Amino acid sequence: MSDKTHEQNKKEPAQSVLSKSLLIGFVAGALWGAIGVLAYYFHFTQISAASFIFRSYFQTSWTGTWLGEVLAVIVVALLSIITAFIYYMCLKRKNGMWPGVFLAVTLFVLIFVILDPLFPAVPGIMDLSSDTLVTTGCLFLLYGVFIGYSISYEYNQFNHSANNYSKEG
Repeated sequence: MSDKTHEQNKKEPAQSVLSKSLLIGFVAGALWGAIGVLAYYFHFTQISAASFIFRSYFQTSWTGTWLGEVLAVIVVALLSIITAFIYYMCLKRKNGMWPGVFLAVTLFVLIFVILDPLFPAVPGIMDLSSDTLVTTGCLFLLYGVFIGYSISYEYNQFNHSANNYSKEG
């Protein structure tokens, strides 16, 4: 009987801040990628994740279907793990909205200006409509701030609880 009580009182081991950060990256990519697909579906933007990932390299009919969009969101979610890892390594100690905004602007410039030649199915930044630029810019800002706040919060919570534990013990 006491073994059963002892097992019930055991707590799950705390998840590391790095593993939470990687999960945050995956969730951010899936969430904001899916919202980007909805924005594309409702014609707020003329590009979607599938435009970058599949349509630039594959000239098949399935890239324009929902299957292509869903697979593109999954790829974006996986690539967001890398983004979250980079944020974790460089900016986890920074608080506030601005590190996330910095991440968003950096990613936007990287994808739409620097890496633009790698995506022939995506029009150049000067050829995109104002609706597309505003919608995509806002999605990037929300994505960056989501990752920034979430990772910084987890890092600060971990350090706060570790400091309280060391003061008590």
